[in-house]
Amino acid sequence: MTETQAEISAEIAKLEAADAGTGVPQPRRDYPPYRSSLLRHPTKSMVHADPETIELWAPCFGHQDVAAEEADLTIQHTGEPIGERMVVTGRVTDGDGRPVRHQLVEIWQANAGGRYIHKRDQHPAPLDPNFTGAGRCLTDADGNYRFQTVKPGPYPWRNHLNAWRPAHIHFSLFGTDFTQRLVTQMYFPGDPLFPLDPIYQSITDARARARLIATYDHEVTAPEWSTGYRWDIVLTGGHRTPEVDA
Repeated sequence: MTETQAEISAEIAKLEAADAGTGVPQPRRDYPPYRSSLLRHPTKSMVHADPETIELWAPCFGHQDVAAEEADLTIQHTGEPIGERMVVTGRVTDGDGRPVRHQLVEIWQANAGGRYIHKRDQHPAPLDPNFTGAGRCLTDADGNYRFQTVKPGPYPWRNHLNAWRPAHIHFSLFGTDFTQRLVTQMYFPGDPLFPLDPIYQSITDARARARLIATYDHEVTAPEWSTGYRWDIVLTGGHRTPEVDA
């Protein structure tokens, strides 16, 4: 471990100890190891708004607006993308366990080499001409969603010396009202980069961090075709899925 990594790990351990037993479910907005968080968190008092006025401008999607094919990120081009083909599925609920039905779920991710199709991503990993890395679907009557994609690779992000993000998929959910809006990330079990990633570690409550990690599910895995992961999302309440917006 480099000196810089050791310093970050020490800072993470200190903040975790300070938050031990407090049940902090969301990321710290002012978290020194995650450098850009110092510039991105609010610095002024919140502005009061009329909730009814806000909800008049909330997005509205119907079945006719989201095609079933948009949930399969492996069929968006003329060829097949490179990488480990996989299915990610789960259930979206509120804090009382009730399904959040017919709501928009969007995902975006790096390709198998850890590269996004974005002009700001200049990581010298190859782009995949058959993988755009974005998809969406609507939850069904029981709150279930399902995507087919390829497993993303880790990538460097220059937060500190030799900084690498763990493999992850970004999720955006609108829910049924403004207060349920959630942007977060799903991670994969056993990733060795977890202890060194300040974005993941900015959620200083270990139980809350664990809610961001998917579970390998052999029942979801398709024979001779794809591995399967299950990840449930909770939009409200004390066990709400933490926000991760990077």
